[in-house]
Amino acid sequence: MTNQYVPNYLAQSILVTLFCCLPLGIVAIIKASEVNSRLASGDYEGAVKASKEAKKFCWWSFGAGIIFIAIYFVLVVIAAVFGQ
Repeated sequence: MTNQYVPNYLAQSILVTLFCCLPLGIVAIIKASEVNSRLASGDYEGAVKASKEAKKFCWWSFGAGIIFIAIYFVLVVIAAVFGQ
């Protein structure tokens, strides 16, 4: 059972940290780095939990980035329309 693959989402965590939301991305990186260390210590359940949390924070960071971009574009359109 402990030889099963557990994704760590480290690459995704780094990407969402750089391009989406820094605070949530940092938490995702921390959780992603916990996966391999927990597997190495034999804590399979802890590794799975850390993997799920890393994935959750990746998605939250991505969503926050999308929301920020949408708000930015709305404000740009409002400024273009009313800022003549």
